Amino acid sequence: MSRGVRKLSLPTQMAIGMAAGLLAGMVAPSLHLEAAFFKPLGQLFINLVRMVVVPLVFATLVAGAAGIDDARKLGRVATKTLIYYFATTGIAVAIGLFMANMVEPGTGLSLATTGLKAKEVTPPSMVDTLLNIVPINPVEAMAKGNMLQVIFFAVVFGFALSSMGETGRPLLRFFEQVADVMVRVTNLVMIYAPIGVFGLMAYAVSLHGLKVLLPLGKIIVVMYAASLAHVCITYLPSVRFIGGMSPLKFLRGVIEPVLVAFTTCSSAAALPSNLRSVQKLGASKSVSSFSIPLGNTVNMDGAAIYMGVAAVFVAEVYGIPMPLDKQITVLLMAMLASVGSVGVPGAALIMITMVFTQVGIPLEGIALVAGVDRVMDMARTTLNVLGDATGAVVVSRLEGELSNGEEATATESA
Repeated sequence: MSRGVRKLSLPTQMAIGMAAGLLAGMVAPSLHLEAAFFKPLGQLFINLVRMVVVPLVFATLVAGAAGIDDARKLGRVATKTLIYYFATTGIAVAIGLFMANMVEPGTGLSLATTGLKAKEVTPPSMVDTLLNIVPINPVEAMAKGNMLQVIFFAVVFGFALSSMGETGRPLLRFFEQVADVMVRVTNLVMIYAPIGVFGLMAYAVSLHGLKVLLPLGKIIVVMYAASLAHVCITYLPSVRFIGGMSPLKFLRGVIEPVLVAFTTCSSAAALPSNLRSVQKLGASKSVSSFSIPLGNTVNMDGAAIYMGVAAVFVAEVYGIPMPLDKQITVLLMAMLASVGSVGVPGAALIMITMVFTQVGIPLEGIALVAGVDRVMDMARTTLNVLGDATGAVVVSRLEGELSNGEEATATESA
């Protein structure tokens, strides 16, 4: 029996843990078990994964940037990555708005809106956002996990290292070895993943229960349907026709970070697994080490869909018309908000606040979806992570650096 358990792949074990957690969360109230009983199991997993994020990203980015000794290539990779991210985010918002207009999730729904209050949030200006990309203290940025600042410093440090030529080779080799060590640490952490996934699912279900889903079932359905549509319309065709990869092979390759994202609702928690998975699929280290961490902070397709759906939903509940010009404004604001909230606490709240304020939707409406935010966050985060993986594959192919991944897979199996 133990041999059979060992033969189960990690994604299979995580899927079993997720199903078991769902069941445990449903029966917990009848057994008089509090949600807090399961929380430490999941929190330990999140802490372990976040432990490896900053050193892994910093080491891989320095090694990757130092390995690109051509400044034009680095600029080319950055340009292609950002264009792809902004294009897919725009499509995501459009799909969310289209699905919400078709289903009309807020029409005929009577929810009490009196007495609702939303926290006043002042979104940062674009100038402040751009200035905050440059860390005043790189060590502080690493300690606080400000990934965009870490990325900026790592790329500058790596490019400066590459300019040293042969003199800098020993230090480059050091960072390459640190990156390899952090990958091994990540592999060790992922051994605990099935238990962590079980704890996270059991905690979420036992805390919120399934009854909270019923009143807002339509908006949940729209969110998940729009996310699935975005995968089928945008990601899979991009992987197939631009990346030249079988969509089935791609989905199998990224199932591990997808499960981590779905259960933890944290893109940062899924980052190490996502980075490892796309490299096993054949994405180059130099491209993936840049595009995955960058996408973790600025590529938010799932959040973009959520903003479009939520805007239409709340407007319908309040009886506020949403003509085409307002919906175009939602689309543009959602694309900008994904960058405008980088590195700011409460990013999701700030993003949706920016959209609501611009089109005249009461901020109190945010409280209407607060009860099911965790359920929709699972879809949001999953789509964000899947979009990062797709970008790494597509840009690697555009750079002519996408391998078949067989060597990496064989090494990993060994």
